[in-house]
Amino acid sequence: MIETHDLSKQFNNDFWAVDGVSLTVQPGQILAILGQNGAGKTTTVRMLTALLIPTRGWARVNGYDIVADGAKVRASIGVLTEQHGLYMRMSGMEYLDFFADLYGLKDSVRATERNRLLEYFGLAESAHRRVGEYSKGMKQKLALARALIHNPPVLLLDEPTSAMDPESARLVRDQIASLKSSQRTIVICTHNLAEAEMLADVVAVIYRGRILVSGTLDELKDAVLGPREYEVRLAREWSQDGFVPPAGVSLVARESDRIRFRVDDPRVANPQLVQELAARQAPVVSLSESPRTLEQVYLKVMADAQAGRSK
Repeated sequence: MIETHDLSKQFNNDFWAVDGVSLTVQPGQILAILGQNGAGKTTTVRMLTALLIPTRGWARVNGYDIVADGAKVRASIGVLTEQHGLYMRMSGMEYLDFFADLYGLKDSVRATERNRLLEYFGLAESAHRRVGEYSKGMKQKLALARALIHNPPVLLLDEPTSAMDPESARLVRDQIASLKSSQRTIVICTHNLAEAEMLADVVAVIYRGRILVSGTLDELKDAVLGPREYEVRLAREWSQDGFVPPAGVSLVARESDRIRFRVDDPRVANPQLVQELAARQAPVVSLSESPRTLEQVYLKVMADAQAGRSK
């Protein structure tokens, strides 16, 4: 649904805001692009929306080239920017009607889609109120409804829950997750790592205009953080003298009532580990995987990139 190759944008003849971004996003996937302020996230999105012409490389969105078919690209996407540009004197209904007209929806389709989205986002009772009277969460939901009014196959969301209170942010996240389908692709640019971990199928980390790593969450955790670690908790102090972990298991740390292991292949090694502990009558309470988060991946990738730059 989205494909880029060496996508790059230079400003002022010497500053590369985006430099060599190559990505593929399949139908039905949610891609999260993570990075610091100024890393190139928004510039990448503006090129994907055919608002900026790349200096180098190419991109296709829904099968259309972002330069040769800019109008078709824009007709295929829904965009939620960090600054929505809402028209505060319009009512919510007027606002959606206005954009439905811009997208060329017929009157019967426009009314159906408008009413469906107002109901879907819980805005039906406020449809005749001015947008300026809406809460921040309501405005965010109206902007998302605007992005969906023409039922686009691609959604590009820039900081969709930025500066929102926790309750409103949760509502918007839930609604983004519900929008995922086999026929729709969603790209989210965010600083919120927990949000990205909840929503994304694929993650890309961008730094100084370049993609440092990309892949599924499990792929990135394995590649960046290494083999998985498991902790065995014991009911009481247990003499570990003479205990040797099975093949594929290495000891990381041990305390009187717990042991932590690094495991190459849990499906093979963990059953052997449990059998060995049982044979030695270890009072096992639990065997659990140590948490590995997207935050750990992101911080390590960024630390490595900054360390490399400082050398």
